[in-house]
Amino acid sequence: MEPVRIMLVEDEGLLLFEFEEALIEAGFNVVAFSSGTKAVEYLRSAEGAAKGVVTDIKLSDRAFDGWEVARIAREVDPEGAVVYVSGHGAVDWPSQGVPNSIVLEKPFAIAQLITAISQLLNGRLADAST
Repeated sequence: MEPVRIMLVEDEGLLLFEFEEALIEAGFNVVAFSSGTKAVEYLRSAEGAAKGVVTDIKLSDRAFDGWEVARIAREVDPEGAVVYVSGHGAVDWPSQGVPNSIVLEKPFAIAQLITAISQLLNGRLADAST
C-alpha cells in the first residue's frame, strides 16, 4: 500500500526539517514547503493531491498564511485532514480554522503531531469505509 501523502508548510527551516523527518519516520509521504505561496501553487497544480496538511499559521512570505493554505487545501479536498501548528495564533482557530481540524501550540512533542494527523486521517478513512 502506498504511503499517505501529507503536505507540510513551515517557514522555520529547523522545524520544517524536524517535522518532515518525523512524518517520514511515521510512514507518510511528505511534500514540504517553506512558504504559503509555494504550497498553494502545489495545491493548484495537477500533482497537488495530499490527504492531509500540516501548516504553520504565521508564514513569513505574507501572501498566504496557514489559515488560507488550509482553506485552499479544503477546496481541493473537502475531507482533507488539517493540523495547524503555531507559536501564536491559536486563539483565532475557532473563527479562522477549517472544521474538523486540530491546532497544536508550539512547543509541542513530535508525538503529538503524529497523533493529531493520524487521528484525523483515521477518522477520514473510517468515514470512507462506511
